[in-house]
Formats: sequence, C-alpha cells, structure tokens
Amino acid sequence: MYLCFLMYQRIFYILINFFLVGTIYSQSTQQAIANGQDPNVLYRNEMSFGIFAHSRGFGLNFYRAKHVTATRKRILEVQALNMKHPKEIKISNNVDNSKKFVYGKLNNILLFRGGVGYQTTLFRRADRKSVEIRSSYYLGGNVTFAKPTYILVLRKNSNEMSYQEAVKYNPEVHTIDSIYGRGPLVDGLSELKIYPAAYAKINLSFEFAPMSNKVKAIETGLIVDYYPKALPIMAHNPAENFIVTVYVGFVFGKKWF
Repeated sequence: MYLCFLMYQRIFYILINFFLVGTIYSQSTQQAIANGQDPNVLYRNEMSFGIFAHSRGFGLNFYRAKHVTATRKRILEVQALNMKHPKEIKISNNVDNSKKFVYGKLNNILLFRGGVGYQTTLFRRADRKSVEIRSSYYLGGNVTFAKPTYILVLRKNSNEMSYQEAVKYNPEVHTIDSIYGRGPLVDGLSELKIYPAAYAKINLSFEFAPMSNKVKAIETGLIVDYYPKALPIMAHNPAENFIVTVYVGFVFGKKWF
C-alpha cells in the first residue's frame, strides 16, 4: 500500500511540474510576441487565406495545416475560382451602349475544390530575413457549376419599335452580327449544370513572414483537373476532360500552438 502511495505521489508531482513548465513556457512565448520579439518556436497549427491568378482565371483559397513532424505538415485546402477557355476574346458590335461579349461562349464556369495534401520544408530559414522554401502536393475533388451564356438580341414589336431581349446563346442560330451584347449574369441560373471532377496539385511555397507566428508566402504550382464527363465552355471546340493550369498566388495567415 505504501509503495502504491509513493508511485501515485510521484506521478502527481510529474504532472504538476509538466503543467507548470508548459504554462510558464506558453506565457513566456506570448510575452515575447507581445513585446515584438520573435520566439522562433515550432507552432503546431496554421490557418491561412490566399488569392491567386491561374492561366485560365482567378481564385481564392483557404488552408488549415497541422504539423505532423518538425518539417512536414498535413493540410486541408478549399478553393473557389473561375475557369475560362484559352480562346475567349471579348468583342463589341460597335453599337452605342452595347456590352462586350465573348462570341462562341457556351457556359460561364465556377468551381470549388477541396482536398488534402502534405507540405515538406526543403530549405529552412537561417534567420527571419531569409526565405524558407517548401514543396506541397494535394489530391481532392471539385464541383464545377456551368451556367449557360445569355446574350442580347434586337427584336421589334408590333409597332416596329426595336427592343433588347436576353436569350440563351445558340451557336447554330446566333451569328456574330446578330448579337447586340452580353446578357445579364443572373440569367441562366435556373439552368445550372454540375460537373464533378478530381484534381491533383503540386507547388512550391516561398515563406518570408518577419515573425514566426505569421504566414506570408508566395506560391506557384501546377494543377490538373479531370472530368469524367467532359466540360463544355466554347462552341466549335471540343469539351474538355483534362484541364491543366499553372498559377501564382499570395498567402497570408497565422500560426498557434
């Protein structure tokens, strides 16, 4: 019985000491940050946001990361972006007050990606004035929304007065000369089609935040989206099963224990 008491007493003292050391360490770290100092410790958690331009549009992203080892993180990624066709060109029919339109565009594309990846530190920072280089890869899925393109055409009423009407673009009917301009963006929302897909992504990240509890980085990489059902964007061009894009973006956020 006495030996059991000593064992429990020893465990109790170890736990108390561990708690006190952890509390003092956390307080000293927070105090250093409050004083504008950089404690340069390993933060286990990270959350960041970003904006990026890719070879076929623009987008926003969100990252939630957690350290697996000192040099490796597991990351949850969510992205929202648009997707254009390489042959899209805005033109005007030279009519006063007409809106520019993309001739031949079948659908406006908006997609959301969600995936999981791992990031590895390739070159650690010697000091806060240097740059840390990391590589990442991600796998996941995306949901793509395709909204039919609406255009403006001129009609005449019974009194031979001209007026504009928004209609769904039909490449078999509407020639470039018959289009007055771009239709309202909200037209066609009830006709949205969904195209599920999978994606893979690789990138390099260049971290340059002045404080170790902040995130500031430039990213660049390559993304491949695969659509089991081909995605149609432009008339007289084949619908796409594979879409490959390159991108560059800016990421900012914070780290904590």
